[in-house]
Amino acid sequence: MIPAASPCQPVQSDLFPGIRLWVKRDDLLHPQVSGNKFRKLKYPLLALSGQPLVLSMGGLWSNHLHALAHALQQRGWSGRFLVRAHAGMDSAMLADCRALGMQLVYVSREDYRRLRDEPDFWRQYAQLDGESSEPVWLPEGGSAASALHGVAELVAEVEQELRFVPDQVWLAAGTGATAAGVLAGMRGRGQVTAVASFPNAAYLHNELARLLFQAGYPEWQNFRLLTDFHHGGYARISPELSEFCENFYASTGIPTEPVYTGKMLYALHLLCQSGIVESGQTVLALHTGGMQGVRGFPGWAGHHSK
Repeated sequence: MIPAASPCQPVQSDLFPGIRLWVKRDDLLHPQVSGNKFRKLKYPLLALSGQPLVLSMGGLWSNHLHALAHALQQRGWSGRFLVRAHAGMDSAMLADCRALGMQLVYVSREDYRRLRDEPDFWRQYAQLDGESSEPVWLPEGGSAASALHGVAELVAEVEQELRFVPDQVWLAAGTGATAAGVLAGMRGRGQVTAVASFPNAAYLHNELARLLFQAGYPEWQNFRLLTDFHHGGYARISPELSEFCENFYASTGIPTEPVYTGKMLYALHLLCQSGIVESGQTVLALHTGGMQGVRGFPGWAGHHSK
């Protein structure tokens, strides 16, 4: 079932002085296939028919694989997930995928790098059991060109609800597909700011350009990438980030996780305080979901999620 549009929740908090802030609550889109994962998977999966075998890749705590597993199980389709880990390593996310009937194949870091860099390398994992049907490949994070169309739709939802286009849209960045989709939806209006969730992310500029080109969109220039707010990487939490997310939840009632949305909101908070985000701006912050991932951070879920 395709859910209705997610709401834009107004936020009035001293954490964001001078701006008018709304949070686009994509974490409420679907109980399992939530946030940007639903939007990125929408059109790639709608294009499939029959009984496809869907291959994709991710890490031990991949939100993408978790959402994809639920989407495939709901349709009665098969999935083979290539996981960057040693055999026997596990997580609550992978346990969910396994329980949903997905096949997990552990791959080395070298093979994982080749899966990222070589367009056809995935095919060596496509017929491990002698299947004759042609499998379907979804890149890491669901960052296929067709994924941008689903993400772009959220901008139209915002316009319909708020009756204006925000001056700025803020979001977290992993593979870059969500940022590219928002750029496509904004069509050169306002400014789109992506906060990288991991170090050494400058290459995302080129990745966005590639995705926009492949999806048939112009290379919009109203984009800013912030690379200094990753707090050490995906699996890292700083005391400052944890304290901020706790304060944000207490003042707004909106739960966050520390990998994506929490880092983005903390960056927005700091730039509001420093005056880099100008007073009077209308800002939309995109909550990209992934709340099930807090299970990888003991003690976090009880304080910052429903």
